[in-house]
Amino acid sequence: MLKLEDSYRHKGQRKELVKIIRQKGIKDEAVLNAINTLPRHFFFDSALDSHAYEDKAFPIGEGQTISQPYTVAFQTELLNIKPGDKVLEIGTGSGYQGAILHLLGADVHTIEYQKKLFERTKKFMSKLGIHLHFYFGDGSKGIPEHAPYDKILVTAGAPVVPNSLLKQLKVGGILVIPVGDRRTQKMMKLTKITETKIEQEEFDNFAFVPLLGLEGWK
Repeated sequence: MLKLEDSYRHKGQRKELVKIIRQKGIKDEAVLNAINTLPRHFFFDSALDSHAYEDKAFPIGEGQTISQPYTVAFQTELLNIKPGDKVLEIGTGSGYQGAILHLLGADVHTIEYQKKLFERTKKFMSKLGIHLHFYFGDGSKGIPEHAPYDKILVTAGAPVVPNSLLKQLKVGGILVIPVGDRRTQKMMKLTKITETKIEQEEFDNFAFVPLLGLEGWK
């Protein structure tokens, strides 16, 4: 049986983590509150529990990582989530980012490329009582059958912005995606002004695992 304990120590460590993220420039109180609420150590093997509240990425198997908390906060803040937003997340990973979006009131559709990770995370999230719509497959193509989306978040580095994702975004919607080479990527925020006009903003460099698939890295 999954035994999840959120102790005073864990809660204290989360408060400290939120302080660090705030100092790094995250201003959205709803995002900071979600990070303070969600026990990140639940997403770690209990032997690695001590690393859960460090502001860094961590391997979770299958060549994937749980993103650095600052990165999660940064991407989430750019999305400007409103309760009820239909969000497509490309790269379920550990489920931590999807759970943060869920806490902000989003209706989350999440797709994972790695079969083992997909099965593990789906099972784990239902035990946590966090309800996301899970899909297994090539996230670089999006999930057209459930489009359009208010927001799309990509949690892996892409060589270019996949056209399929822009097509599946509502007018007025936001796509946040890291774009670059396999080592570093610029964080991009794309706002769909009309069907043909996209407003583009660029932010700091980050390092993500590569986005695999038809419109990602082969």
